[in-house]
Amino acid sequence: MSQEFTYQDVAEHNTKKDLYLVIHDVVYDASKFVDEHPGGEEVLLDVAGQDSTEAFEDVGHSDEARETLEAMKVGTLKRKAGDPKPKTPAPGAVAPAANTQSAGLGVGLYAVVLIGGLVAYYGYQYLQQQQAAQQA
Repeated sequence: MSQEFTYQDVAEHNTKKDLYLVIHDVVYDASKFVDEHPGGEEVLLDVAGQDSTEAFEDVGHSDEARETLEAMKVGTLKRKAGDPKPKTPAPGAVAPAANTQSAGLGVGLYAVVLIGGLVAYYGYQYLQQQQAAQQA
């Protein structure tokens, strides 16, 4: 049976040797995983003893990472009045639209570089022909 933790309980576990995380109101003991974390121990220490749902989801962890996380589960979070609220999007919220305007600059820049290269190449060839004609 899993144990219930308050936010204060979790906050006390914020060191490398005693590190708890909260992800989606589930408490995980990541103490034994700190040295193995692919992103480095600093990433975990930055969110130790806190609700790290947003940080975890922003990175886009693999299915394997989620399985590893399940093995570290020690309980659930029991929220009380005054506890920090989880940062989740409002129901029905839409993600901001992607900025597609900057991609057009990249294609235009390649076109300018390509055309400039062609002009330089054919200009050089023309000058070489002119020089050869003068010497003949």
